[in-house]
Amino acid sequence: MEVFAAMASSFRRLSSLLVFVGFLSLLRPCACYNRMNSSDTDLAMSPAVATWYGAAEGPGSTGGACGYGDGVAKAPFESKISAGNSALFKSGKGCGACYQVACTANPACSGRPVTVVITDQCPGACDNDPLHFDLSGAAFGAMAKPGEAAALRSAGFIHVQYARVPCSYRGFHIAFRVDNGSNPNYFAVLPEFVNGDGEISAAEVGQGSSWSPMQFSWGALWKLNAPVHGPASIRLTSAVSRKTIVATNVIPAGWRPGATYYSNVNF
Repeated sequence: MEVFAAMASSFRRLSSLLVFVGFLSLLRPCACYNRMNSSDTDLAMSPAVATWYGAAEGPGSTGGACGYGDGVAKAPFESKISAGNSALFKSGKGCGACYQVACTANPACSGRPVTVVITDQCPGACDNDPLHFDLSGAAFGAMAKPGEAAALRSAGFIHVQYARVPCSYRGFHIAFRVDNGSNPNYFAVLPEFVNGDGEISAAEVGQGSSWSPMQFSWGALWKLNAPVHGPASIRLTSAVSRKTIVATNVIPAGWRPGATYYSNVNF
């Protein structure tokens, strides 16, 4: 009987330990889609290829098929951008998406991932590959070991590993840059610094109590073929998570083409 009592006591202690371990596992942070701008290398990575364009330490292009202009060279992009082939650019719907890209196949590779934003398109030969990142010179060099950025760039074409990650522009709210072609009867706007998915699947303009759906124009630009007098709100829907957010009265009365207006919200 003493043996059975001892066994029962041991079983109770083991059960308590298992419950405690299970509780601790619930406290472990998720290593999935809500991580961004991390240097961790335990993300599930997939194969792709990468090249680079523009100046060696530059932002690739300050034009770009997404319409971000010279903003790609400034905070928060800081020149860490990429053009994408059709699978990444998605006819413009991929603009704003964030990826981590790392290389290990070249002796100059550090193996540490660099986070980039899709801001441009790489047409033509880039579509010969299933997934092709045409990185800025700055982003390509950032994958190298210290002091070996030039050596890595000299390779030109390398095999990489990549992972889609949520965007996280710390300290930035969503900004809305009014297109230069906007006028009293036509309004177009480009959302910038969009956290989370980065990609936008729908945009609407709110004036008073009514909301008008905008049309996708090109790149990251959305348009409305109707007057917008302001103050006006803009409602965005993210492409993957389908979350919505409203920038209330972000477009003021007397708005100007080419001006950028800053909200106080982000995903």
